Amino acid sequence: MTTNTTAQTPGLALLALLALLALAAGSTAAVAAEVAQYGNTPSRNMVSAEKNVPEEWDPKTGLNIKWSMDLGSQSYAGPVVSGGKVYVGTNNERQYNPALKGDRGNVIAFDEQTGKFLWQSAHPKLPAGRVNDWPLQGVCSTPAIEGDRLYYVSNRAEVIAADTEGFLDDQNDGPFTAEGEEVDTPDGPKLLPKTGKTDEDIIWKLDMIGELDVFPHNLAAGSPLLVGDIIYTVTGNGVDEGHINIPATLAPSFIAVDKKTGKLLWEDASPGESILHGSWSNPSYGVIGGQAQVMYPGGDGWLYSFEPKTGKLLWKFDLNPKDSKWQLGGRGTRNNVISTPVIYDGKVYLGVGQDPEHGEGPGNLWAIDPAGKTGDITGSAVVWHRGGDEFHRTMSTAAIVDDLMFIADLSGFLYCLDAQTGQLHWKYDTFAAVWGSPFVADGKVYLGDEDGDIVVLKAAKKKELLHEVNMGAAVYTTPVVHDGTLFVVSRNKLWAIENGIAPKPKAEPAPKPADKPAKAKSE
Repeated sequence: MTTNTTAQTPGLALLALLALLALAAGSTAAVAAEVAQYGNTPSRNMVSAEKNVPEEWDPKTGLNIKWSMDLGSQSYAGPVVSGGKVYVGTNNERQYNPALKGDRGNVIAFDEQTGKFLWQSAHPKLPAGRVNDWPLQGVCSTPAIEGDRLYYVSNRAEVIAADTEGFLDDQNDGPFTAEGEEVDTPDGPKLLPKTGKTDEDIIWKLDMIGELDVFPHNLAAGSPLLVGDIIYTVTGNGVDEGHINIPATLAPSFIAVDKKTGKLLWEDASPGESILHGSWSNPSYGVIGGQAQVMYPGGDGWLYSFEPKTGKLLWKFDLNPKDSKWQLGGRGTRNNVISTPVIYDGKVYLGVGQDPEHGEGPGNLWAIDPAGKTGDITGSAVVWHRGGDEFHRTMSTAAIVDDLMFIADLSGFLYCLDAQTGQLHWKYDTFAAVWGSPFVADGKVYLGDEDGDIVVLKAAKKKELLHEVNMGAAVYTTPVVHDGTLFVVSRNKLWAIENGIAPKPKAEPAPKPADKPAKAKSE
């Protein structure tokens, strides 16, 4: 572990940070109450202040299981809860609407209390195939919700604003009112209306391929960041099927969009010809050293920070050692970024990794202090760093509370670190790959893995296992809690978990039929 003590300046206390966020974005309390998005708050810290969160449950017996609902065959986005609804990104294998057949990307809304299916999007796959829209991956963007508006990135690389009521309210809200699908008929192409009660009501959409020339590699999967009246998202821009050529070097990798109209406000194409593979991370927002800033990890393995309203570059940081090398198939030591930066106490925390298909490998985990710095701050902003055998490739976003940092790597280790120094308190081996992020609530850390297990540990300096349970299918997402209910998305099911629910009574074994009298043999 390397440490640069000269880069450390006194960070803002958490409450001070929240106060500055309130000044910059209207009210942090209001944002927390009105906006639900990946990472809970604009800082993307995977921590909740909720209490009475379930510590144990059992899908087999029904202990503390409030309800569960089937999803598609692969689910990577959400859950996110707002306005009495739970939203999940999945594919179309469940076919809640049998009329909408085939491989599609779905955002599905369920009733928070009962799990009742309410409405869904169902976007057909892009015709280019797996290079732009990988089969069966569905929608991998966790929506951001504010009031009656929901924002996400579709599998077709569209930034979409939708009505949270769908067509359940029998209203086609605009300005976009042409919901439907173009099909071939004997009279030529025809737009079939799609305004049934369980369909999506689109408000506006921005086609990043058609309007911005973006070339998403495998999938556009950014989870939008909503701050004030602006939506920020990565575009997914990346390499072609040969994994060397970058078809759209001038296309933006990061955009800012007006949430009311879908109008592009500014864009950034900084990675340019240096994109390594794809752009699959998410932006974060905070105020550091009095400077409001929005930051995103580029497809070149650099972290970029901008002035939120103008897009002016404030600073950039190389997340890989200078001697690292990128090699196809994950054989090299240079990584791109899939996890999301977390802003805590005036510092930025972020790890690097690769497409999980590339397997395990050496990673890097950084604590950065950018306060008062501009330009390339790679050599001046390091607070601490873990790499090599100390930390492997990661897809996980950190959860930090009371200076305890919890983060997992793809190799299946959950780490508890000192957020100020990077000192290791403990690590826990899940014995399975981890794609999601640890989530902290009520003094507990929750983490799912590819084997379908969710582990619950005490959020403390001393390692203490509280519970472990298997959900019946891989858990690639991050649990969330709302009003005391824990929501978990496995590969094919959404679970609502709540304290106080008794297990189902065991079924009494059926009585054995009475023995029939033996028949006398005929003489």
